[in-house]
Amino acid sequence: MNKNQILVPLNNNSYEVTIKQGLVNSIGEELNRIGINKDRKILIVSNQEISNLFGEKILRNLKKNNFYAEIFNIKAGESYKNLATLSDIYNAAFEIGLDRNSLIIALGGGIVGDVAGFAAATWLRGIEYIQIPTTLLSMVDSSVGGKTAVNHPKGKNLIGAFYQPKAVLIDPETLATLPSREFKAGMAEVIKYGIIKDKVLFEYLESEKNRNKILNLENESLIQIINNSIRTKAIIVSQDEKENGVRAILNYGHSFGHVIENLCGYGEYLHGEAISIGMKIAGDIATEKNLWLKEDSLRQNNLIESYGLPTQTPKIKKNEVITILMGDKKVRDGKMRFILPKEIGKVDIFNDIEESQFLKYFD
Repeated sequence: MNKNQILVPLNNNSYEVTIKQGLVNSIGEELNRIGINKDRKILIVSNQEISNLFGEKILRNLKKNNFYAEIFNIKAGESYKNLATLSDIYNAAFEIGLDRNSLIIALGGGIVGDVAGFAAATWLRGIEYIQIPTTLLSMVDSSVGGKTAVNHPKGKNLIGAFYQPKAVLIDPETLATLPSREFKAGMAEVIKYGIIKDKVLFEYLESEKNRNKILNLENESLIQIINNSIRTKAIIVSQDEKENGVRAILNYGHSFGHVIENLCGYGEYLHGEAISIGMKIAGDIATEKNLWLKEDSLRQNNLIESYGLPTQTPKIKKNEVITILMGDKKVRDGKMRFILPKEIGKVDIFNDIEESQFLKYFD
């Protein structure tokens, strides 16, 4: 296994993440390499924009390798990450005759990956699926770890399952097609890994030289930040596959971020933008509680802003904040749990944060 092949070691569901330039041109060969039998039916779940860019190329390659595949496009956007879209995927699976030996491929960003993964987890009580993420956010975060879900009107990702992919195949070249705002939103999750567990990554991101390379999509820099992020996530997921303990630290910034996404309307803030604001709030709370140095808080906020991400909290009604937080999946026994930093590269889980300590950040 080379340095850009990362094992996610789990008791029964271990799998490999492969990061390789140009990989999207050889999906059929990759399936053969990881032991996917030929002649299997494959449903590729994507959206129109992504399938226009990569779909025909992938279909031709799969056909050349004796796989039968069809593409089904779902509508793009967080508002379509719902049970109706899931039902549409089931209909497509039925139409092409997906059986228990078939395969679903998620080709796209985090929304496609979450919904297609949940479809795979529940179609015929579970069939194999593969993630081919095409956004930075999905490469470093949602494609790895087995979280699959759709949203409910009362909250984000409330309906879902832990269901690990057969493999994750990442081609950094696909990022060249990503709008700048989407790419920067993905950087929020990369910064998150630096804060929660990887001080070396954090310092790498702070370098102006490295930042310019990353924002200019220089291939080696992209591979490095993707590799570092996934290695951190793989370690945490292997320790706590179903988020009963330490895996919760991956949600740094997410409790407040989900509040912002939900109450501002999905789409007003991209996921990474909302998480950036959530990290700023968490960092400020940690500063007030003397958990970490004010200097560290400033370093975090400066890094977030240097990648063009927001830190200003939008105006939201305080009573609505509590409603969303109490409906969050991270609530245990009626107590809200928050991930707060103690230093760059180290965070912890707290359930003793008073409402007054975070509500003041919302107008």
